[in-house]
Amino acid sequence: MLIRRIAADLERAPGLVAERGSVLGVPMHLLASTTSTNDEAKQAAKDGAPSGSTWVAEQQTAGRGRQGRVWVSPRGENLLFSVLVRVTCPPSRLPPIALVAGLAVRDAVALAAPEAAPRIKWPNDVLIDGKKVAGVLVEAITAGSRVQAVVVGVGINVHTRDFPEDIAGRATSIALASRAPPDRAAVLADVLACLDRDLHVVAARGLGLLRARLEAADALRGNRVRNDTGDEGTASGIDDDGRLLVRRDDGVLTRWSAGEVHLV
Repeated sequence: MLIRRIAADLERAPGLVAERGSVLGVPMHLLASTTSTNDEAKQAAKDGAPSGSTWVAEQQTAGRGRQGRVWVSPRGENLLFSVLVRVTCPPSRLPPIALVAGLAVRDAVALAAPEAAPRIKWPNDVLIDGKKVAGVLVEAITAGSRVQAVVVGVGINVHTRDFPEDIAGRATSIALASRAPPDRAAVLADVLACLDRDLHVVAARGLGLLRARLEAADALRGNRVRNDTGDEGTASGIDDDGRLLVRRDDGVLTRWSAGEVHLV
């Protein structure tokens, strides 16, 4: 069954974005249902949609995360949105952009749940107490060897309290971490404002200016980690190019640029 309308809380989102003075989130398209907000944004980018355009859906029928995973969300409970940002940069800037998007989500979740301590799990997850509360998927629109625009897709568990059995042990929501009922419109506006503040800086100059904030929010630093190829070591931070620094047992500092990371 498809949702036929937008809930009243999300209808307030464009006004809150305007109050914060954010360039991102304007114009905002509120959708009762779509296959994927990232797909909406990418098609609109080809059709000439302006930078800042944002698509928010109550329901996705084919939502996805990294590596083709399905993003499952009950109708009308959470935040599912994508923002189009027209920024010219080399492809090497995409990992830093994904991290700064994760940082924006982390900051917004922290505002909504002051009792929680959300952190970033490289490369694109936001965790509370080791459980996933949000994920980010950045997709590029390229021309030749240059990125002409990026679509930042975000999924945040806001109101969900009961998760499917197969993910219940590793998923959480803002509602489960906060004493006060969360406001989806406020969370959305806060994410967009934080992203608006930092994204162009990172696209132009890398993560250097955000290193201290990233280090403070790094969920992996100091922990034993393993990647999909079987390499292991101790997570030792994130470099200016968005790569995970991992010190192997022989003392060599390696840089992981992609792939899934698991706590050992």
